[in-house]
Amino acid sequence: LAMLADIPVSDVTAPILLAALRKLEQRGVVETAHRARSHAGRIFRYAIATGRAERNPAQDLAGALEQPRTKHFASITDPSAIADLLRALWGYQGSRVTQAALKLAPMTFVRPGELRKARWADIDLDAAEWRYVTSKTNTPHVVPLSKQAMAVLRDLHPHASYSEFVFPGIRSALKPMSENTLNAALRYLGFDSDTMVGHGFRAMARTVLDEVLGFRPDYIEHQLAHAVKDPLGRAYNRATHLPERRKMMQVWADYLDSLRLGESQIAAKSARKRKAG
Repeated sequence: LAMLADIPVSDVTAPILLAALRKLEQRGVVETAHRARSHAGRIFRYAIATGRAERNPAQDLAGALEQPRTKHFASITDPSAIADLLRALWGYQGSRVTQAALKLAPMTFVRPGELRKARWADIDLDAAEWRYVTSKTNTPHVVPLSKQAMAVLRDLHPHASYSEFVFPGIRSALKPMSENTLNAALRYLGFDSDTMVGHGFRAMARTVLDEVLGFRPDYIEHQLAHAVKDPLGRAYNRATHLPERRKMMQVWADYLDSLRLGESQIAAKSARKRKAG
């Protein structure tokens, strides 16, 4: 918004501000334009409070800017295609650390940044729980660990316990694996960015747990660490529905195993029985 720098704040009108924001739109940075409008609004509110201006033109631009496009992460949600993906992940021949991360990504379906930055100190191998603070909502979260996830972690521990990170970086044990590692492995395995990305494991779990396995959406949303509110508008705590979520995570891991091992015809039926049992 450099074009506004020499204009007295009281002289900035809605059309002048819109013209400046349109330049950002034309550059393709629509979200930046919206943030700039919000920031301008705070400046004008302060100017009004201190007697430097009488109006907040940013308020007049509500709805005037192009809306940001919702970004959908590429994901695989068809069970037969998931089976192929899982077999490819289990066949990856790269480093042991990357192998483990690829196996845990679909089982835990946490955000990719939270997976790669996982710390051994946050994982209780006896309680089969992973507790940490989420990166997006900055709230405590619990990931119940299935028997399969525990097996992967126990197998990895002797080879990665030298680092505080479960998935240490190649160049330094003081840092977690690179943010590009999982996506690079997916590309190597033949899954392009329009087919599957690291974040896509979340959409995969959300879709299949709901549409195929029939779990309650609120259980799924809690496990995805989304900001779920109770009927009074209060945020649920991290332990909400934990016993049910623990059962769901085990059924999910069993279902993934059934797909990977070629039992897709009976996988969903068996999973639903375990869910009900």
